[in-house]
Amino acid sequence: MLDLLEAFATVIEHTSLNQAAKRLNISQPALSRQIARLEEELNVELFNRNGKRLEVTRVGQLTYEFAVDIRKRQLEYLKSIASYKSEGQKIVTIGASLTTLQTTLPIFVNLFKEQYPEAQLKLITGKTHEIVSLIREKEADFGIVADAIHEQGLISIPLLSDHLELVVPNNHELSNLSEWTMEKLNGLPMLLFSNGTWYRKLIDDLFRRYRVMPDIRMEIDSFEAIGRLLATCQASALLPKSYLRTQWLKDNDLTVVHLKELEQTERITSLIYAESALLSDSFRQFIADSAGRADW
Repeated sequence: MLDLLEAFATVIEHTSLNQAAKRLNISQPALSRQIARLEEELNVELFNRNGKRLEVTRVGQLTYEFAVDIRKRQLEYLKSIASYKSEGQKIVTIGASLTTLQTTLPIFVNLFKEQYPEAQLKLITGKTHEIVSLIREKEADFGIVADAIHEQGLISIPLLSDHLELVVPNNHELSNLSEWTMEKLNGLPMLLFSNGTWYRKLIDDLFRRYRVMPDIRMEIDSFEAIGRLLATCQASALLPKSYLRTQWLKDNDLTVVHLKELEQTERITSLIYAESALLSDSFRQFIADSAGRADW
């Protein structure tokens, strides 16, 4: 009967069988049969039918109030179940786009394990559109992607705004140059991300815009490998600001050179989950706290 009550409440709230049927994703005749079945089971008339108009009866109004109360109780029950699971040995599946693997994801996983030490994590990686599909199909509980997602049925929470920075060895001949411009990258030995990666596309677009042709010495997929090789190769690289931790720069004898033009490479990293996801209150608070952090 719960499904019949929900169908009846939807008709009242949309004031139309046609609109309610669309909301429930069923045909209008099927919805009419559900209402008739509910009236039969209750042995009352829920509507006065005046042509195509439906006017709710007094007992129909009482039934609607009961249906709303049942809906509220059901939602509270499901939230309680979700909260119970989150406190136990729940396997939480995180989808992560490839561009977040070496930057945002490790930090987020550490925060998550601090908050939920008993939870078991499963990580799935892929391109941004693949992670979005995983969330929609409920194959992942939530995802971390290097993009701002605006799609119906999904909640997208911005975590940080990132952009590329120029990184050179401390003893690089240009490391102490007071004024850098994009023209200085012409002929400059550089290590770049491999073709096909999002960061490489971003960098190639930047080079085309400013008509820059650097001396590309090597193409690598790993931030870590690029960082270790820069001093040895006496080369430079364009790396995401979020990866350039003070200790990492110190360990690899590197320095950051600010180029104003690189601010145009801004990219939003977001946490996404489905609107229909049954998230506990504690986890929703965790998401809010994560989004408010200043140390990403």
